[in-house]
Amino acid sequence: MGLSCGIVGLTNTGKSTIFNCFSNTKAEITNYTYSSSKSNIGQVKVPDPRFKQLEKVQPTEKFVHVVVDIVDLPGLAKGASTGEGVGNKFLGELRNTDAVIHVLRCFDDENLPHVEGSVNPVRDIGILDFELQISDLESIDKRIAKNEKLSKTGDKDAKRILEILAKIKAHLEELQNVRAMEFTEEEKNLIGDLFLLTTKPVLYVCNVDDASAVSGNAYVEQVKEFLKDQDPEIIVIAARLESEIAELGNEEEQLEFLQDVGLTEPGVNKLIRSAYKMLKLETFFTVGPKEIHAWTIKQGATAPEAAGVIHSDLQRGFIRAEVMKYNDYIELKSELACKNAGKLHIEGKKYIVEDGDILNIRFNV
Repeated sequence: MGLSCGIVGLTNTGKSTIFNCFSNTKAEITNYTYSSSKSNIGQVKVPDPRFKQLEKVQPTEKFVHVVVDIVDLPGLAKGASTGEGVGNKFLGELRNTDAVIHVLRCFDDENLPHVEGSVNPVRDIGILDFELQISDLESIDKRIAKNEKLSKTGDKDAKRILEILAKIKAHLEELQNVRAMEFTEEEKNLIGDLFLLTTKPVLYVCNVDDASAVSGNAYVEQVKEFLKDQDPEIIVIAARLESEIAELGNEEEQLEFLQDVGLTEPGVNKLIRSAYKMLKLETFFTVGPKEIHAWTIKQGATAPEAAGVIHSDLQRGFIRAEVMKYNDYIELKSELACKNAGKLHIEGKKYIVEDGDILNIRFNV
């Protein structure tokens, strides 16, 4: 679907180490400030435990996972909005992503100097927010100048857009993020093409030392306290530990390693699922002996739109969708049993597909 998350953070936070744990593209890792000047892009499979349960009902030759594009952006420096480090490139590439994964350094390591001289994740949140707010203010000022000219030509929307822009500018000048503002549908439509950086949803990742992988540490508690009014999702990951897990050859070895350190699954799995959810994506399945295929849809997608994800012909010639709920299929153990129990539903063009639905699409082209 072309949706992506950008991994951001100050230099030496461990974001590239985390990226390497789940990506098919490996990023260079060093201990030097500004050592990386390019982004790394990888497609990441979204872990889904439902595959194994579906295979118990319908043995299959292969699984096809949904994927999310993850962009590992160069390390941020204070002053990025004015071009410090690789600031302009960083902010430009971040603008092209749909959501932000902000990696915060929550560990001490005297061999890995912090770019700001000390470990303070709350300060680091403020640094990133400030740089994005300054960049957004520049965008707002440019748009205000443009609409002032348009308003003089009699453009009917320009005056209303100027009112909205003024409200956003005042909010940013108070060092607040635009995502905290509320807009009417009319306002959203009028400013939908702004692509402001501080409107993007953010997932916070606290990168901790190995000993803090299960329960976090004092730095994590500082982050939670600082963000409590925003109610964002905060994930705790020990990047160095995760990189060791990722290098193990098979799932059994990984599970044994995880049990030894008190974890039930790799932290990056939670991160990927959370990123998928943050993008407001859901999964539906098609199930058969050749493959069990997971498909990605936006929340609120209709049955014809879901059919179009499989193939445009299915959407164009859509007749109906035969729908089974995941829990019903797992409990009753076959499509026939679902049908006999009245759990296979025939749905039309207005049906809103739900996460986990198992679909058969009927069409005619």
